[in-house]
Amino acid sequence: MPASKRARSKNKHHRLSLEPFSRKEGLCEKAHAAALKRSLAGTVSDAMKDKDLNKSNLAARMRTSRAAIHRLLDPENTSVTLATLNRAARSLGYKVKVEFVPA
Repeated sequence: MPASKRARSKNKHHRLSLEPFSRKEGLCEKAHAAALKRSLAGTVSDAMKDKDLNKSNLAARMRTSRAAIHRLLDPENTSVTLATLNRAARSLGYKVKVEFVPA
């Protein structure tokens, strides 16, 4: 038996998953929230391009600051509120639809 197979067979941890640790530490939820925010930021950015709007124009339509638009479009900032998202959607001619689906 080659040394690499012997070493692998003696390592009792080689097939353990990080999932239980990730769930315990809340990493799955954080990763999911980050993925959702990246998707939302991309959708808002695409809508802005379709409407030929920059951050300042959207901020004026939403009656908010350019910094708030920057936070909305920041894929790393997961603290967007539904109210802000709704105002952005309405300002871009869209509406927000939130639904729960089975996991």
